[in-house]
Amino acid sequence: MADLKVSLGGWELDNPLIPASGTFGYGYEFAELWDINMLGSFSFKGTTREPRFGNPTPRIAETPGGMINAVGMQNPGIDKVVSEELPRLAKCFRKKVVANIGGFSLDEYAETCARIDREDQVAIIEVNVSCPNVHNGCMSFGTSAEGIASVTKAVKAVTTKPVYIKLTPNVTDIVSLAAAAAEAGADGISMINTLLGMRIDLRTRKPVIANRMGGFSGSAILPVALRMVYQVYDAVRLPIIGMGGITTARDVIEMMLAGATAVEIGAANLVDPWACPKILADLPSVMEQYGINSLSEIIGAAHR
Repeated sequence: MADLKVSLGGWELDNPLIPASGTFGYGYEFAELWDINMLGSFSFKGTTREPRFGNPTPRIAETPGGMINAVGMQNPGIDKVVSEELPRLAKCFRKKVVANIGGFSLDEYAETCARIDREDQVAIIEVNVSCPNVHNGCMSFGTSAEGIASVTKAVKAVTTKPVYIKLTPNVTDIVSLAAAAAEAGADGISMINTLLGMRIDLRTRKPVIANRMGGFSGSAILPVALRMVYQVYDAVRLPIIGMGGITTARDVIEMMLAGATAVEIGAANLVDPWACPKILADLPSVMEQYGINSLSEIIGAAHR
């Protein structure tokens, strides 16, 4: 029987599948369609200290092999997440979750992470320094080693749970940024967030989305994500949650061979709400096809 279990820094997951932040809400919407407890876990909607309406519409554009979004981290704020969203989630999901936290200053990152750190439902804090759709926050910290180090230190100083830094691919050297996170005390790396992209309407001759540019995700970015995970695995000895363009069970295995311990599935959930159950159902047969008995044995195997 195929062994799907993986250990993410000591946190044992039934399988490596984790829906990505921003594509799964706070979980309960999907729980109306299928039993979300079959997942390894999931990363909930990116949360900030204050409520955010997000960017003006239109903020979604289709593109071959993916989509572009500029939602802008719309969320109800940390107070509502703790008082309303997490209790509602607990009624349909019995496992621990990944808390994705964004910010616009070191104080905000520290305050919001310290608040979510007290919640028993949260196993890992995923610190978003890579969202390209907000101004003067997130990616403005994540494109320099100094910025990443400062956020990591600020969050680690006020938290007890493992902290994973979510990296942007919109840089020339992602390895140096992962190294900066590791040196500053990060417990793991999440990668990659979306690539910066845009579409232009031929009729109006203007950008399709109001924000002009947004995060490009979907199957087309898988080769970029694989390359970056592979590079960081070689350089930084921390657990990696790999993501970017995963749509099939074969993609999951390929990402784990590159060095990911677990994987996040993003845009695929927006195309097909049953994407994760389908991938999970296919994993054992794909493992059998390639002679894989245990997923934990193939992590980073492409390096050997």
